[in-house]
Amino acid sequence: MSAIPSDLNRRAAMASMAVATLLAGLKLWAVISTHSTAMLGSLADTGLDLVASAATLLGVWVAAQPADHNHRFGHGKAEALAAMFQVVLISISALGLAWRAVGRFLGGERVAEAESGVIVSVVAMVATVALLAYQRHVIRQTGSLAISTDNVHYKSDLFLNLAVIAALVLDHYLALGGVDAAFAFGIALWLGWGAWGASQDAIEQLMDHEWPLEKRERFLEVVAQHPELKGLHDLRTRTSGDRDFVQFHVWVDGKMTVTEAHRVMDEIEEKLMEAFPGVEVLIHPDPEGLVNEAPLGARDLLAPGPDGESPALAVQGAPAGEPAT
Repeated sequence: MSAIPSDLNRRAAMASMAVATLLAGLKLWAVISTHSTAMLGSLADTGLDLVASAATLLGVWVAAQPADHNHRFGHGKAEALAAMFQVVLISISALGLAWRAVGRFLGGERVAEAESGVIVSVVAMVATVALLAYQRHVIRQTGSLAISTDNVHYKSDLFLNLAVIAALVLDHYLALGGVDAAFAFGIALWLGWGAWGASQDAIEQLMDHEWPLEKRERFLEVVAQHPELKGLHDLRTRTSGDRDFVQFHVWVDGKMTVTEAHRVMDEIEEKLMEAFPGVEVLIHPDPEGLVNEAPLGARDLLAPGPDGESPALAVQGAPAGEPAT
């Protein structure tokens, strides 16, 4: 019997932590042997891999906890908080590495020896390739976003280890002074850039950023299929961890009974749950033509926008229009 997706994801995460632990130990020995700042940068990245994996596991575990009386919307933002913790660690490491690289460059320090650093980097690349292969297997089985993100990060580690090998060879064997420090400074910039990108995703989730335009368009296409809707407005979307939330108002025939309107809402929710599994939906019915929202939420999103623009753009603050009739 095949393993369930949660077991596969957990095994992949544990494999990632095991590889990071092994490589951290090997790279620490290589740093002591070579005195290479570029290798130190590689060690810092591997150490961050380990801490990031642990923080991600904790964040995912907390985010998976069901809603309670104090957290009625669940705990999904724990993932974003874990990501911000990683960003702080990466930023501090990048600044420290850059400072050390500049100091070594100005001081003219050289690599003591290169063989151990090259060997460790080659071992790291072999272990990384094996981990990437296993992660791809898990991703095909589960489609896990967390494992997919980890897979992308480890792909970049291959280039990082190649950079370390190049720095060691150029500095030690070709006697090009300052190359090791220059490569280390480049690694610090690379770490900083990665921290910036990770912070943007985490901040957007913490700030309840709207769904991407393409996702909102698909959402409106599903809702528009119901024949008894007269329009949709005041659409609000957000994502928390692995959960999506959406709320909106719809215009219906004002002569409908409460029971009839409730039936329509149930039918819309059923279609949305099929297209967006796990989404939490909150729908408020309004009599056709009633507008009691601020201008940002008054526009009918099922009607074509000015000049044929996507109606989903109205979520971003397009001018309000009159409800469809």
